[in-house]
Amino acid sequence: MSELEELLDQHDYKSPQVGDIRQGIILSISPQGIIVDLNLKRDGLVPPSDLSKLDAEERDALQVDDEIFVYVLNVDKPDSLVVSINLARLNQDWIKAEEMLENGEMIEVEVIGYNKGGAIVPFGRLRGFVPISHLSDMSPGMGDRRRQQRLATLRGEILPLKVIEVNRRRRRLVLSQREAQKEWDAKRRSELLESIEEGQTLTGRVSGLRDFGAFVNLGGADGLIHISQLAWHRVDHPREVLKIGQEIEVYVMRVDRESQRISLSRKKILPNPWDTVTERYHENQLVEGTITRLVDYGAFAEVEPGIEGLLHISQLSRGTVDNVGEVVQEKETHLLRIVNIDKKRQRIGLSLKAVTAMEQIEWMAQREIEKAAAEVEAEAVAQAKTSADADLAEGEVDSAATAEMETALGTETASKEEE
Repeated sequence: MSELEELLDQHDYKSPQVGDIRQGIILSISPQGIIVDLNLKRDGLVPPSDLSKLDAEERDALQVDDEIFVYVLNVDKPDSLVVSINLARLNQDWIKAEEMLENGEMIEVEVIGYNKGGAIVPFGRLRGFVPISHLSDMSPGMGDRRRQQRLATLRGEILPLKVIEVNRRRRRLVLSQREAQKEWDAKRRSELLESIEEGQTLTGRVSGLRDFGAFVNLGGADGLIHISQLAWHRVDHPREVLKIGQEIEVYVMRVDRESQRISLSRKKILPNPWDTVTERYHENQLVEGTITRLVDYGAFAEVEPGIEGLLHISQLSRGTVDNVGEVVQEKETHLLRIVNIDKKRQRIGLSLKAVTAMEQIEWMAQREIEKAAAEVEAEAVAQAKTSADADLAEGEVDSAATAEMETALGTETASKEEE
């Protein structure tokens, strides 16, 4: 060996250290491991134990002449360096996490598990943790049991997350859904507004009820169903036909991308009762009608949800009527006769005066019978409930007494054993 080579041996400026990340080229692959050229005096050896930590797809993808990064594990062997592909890739995941912490980047990740404190998510080869306090659906007043139930339902859900803490030494990677939610909502809203078209039928979930209508979450943005578009019949408040969290189909009426407003209709999805009106009704038929509103020229009566007919002032009585309110009032139910049906114009003409006195008497008698039967049934249900509550209370008392007796017997037995 020349003096120059000896000097280089003593002052190897490329001397590797444990923990270094080095880039190399795969020279060979065998059951004994992988040999990597690191452009050093010694090649790197990736042992089989390290390869076993890789997924089967990752192992199969490794080929001779591929460039890879390795983590230096051991520098004491004279003939080779022991290196790790798995730890190098873990290191890359930590670097990525640190970069995301610094730049505030958002990711979408599937929940793979949970514990009492929060949700567990994959982050490359690492496991990230989302504390309960950083999950959007967890309110401070939620009980422990309810929190655990909600955590269980999160498994498999895709959550928007931001990295809020990275600690390699403690192997701690913490993420937050709350930090990412606003940005994620804005992204989803933008994507939805770009893709949604008027005339589409979509599935959404009712997110809010107001006097003027219902809001429906379409998976990125809320659309509004005006109260007039909730049903074919008159709706006084959305709660009459919908409830929070209910999944429904809606029809997209208008999309205003500039103001980011989406107008929806539930009514257009539902069957129009006027399409089949002549299958259920005919002229001269007797029907029950509930007065919905009074006007100067008569009153409107609903004969079924979505089907309203006009009870013209001339059809209220055989005598002259000056004030509609003297004959009928809103919310009253009357026996009426159909005098005409116009399916095309969606109109039904009704008459109160065309109902004979005998028909009125028979109808009122039948209503009284039905009312009495309903009262009897309601009373029977109430009695059954009272009886069931009493039995339950008695059972609880018996259980408590049994428990006390068992405790007493157990104490007595223990005393005898001590004696």
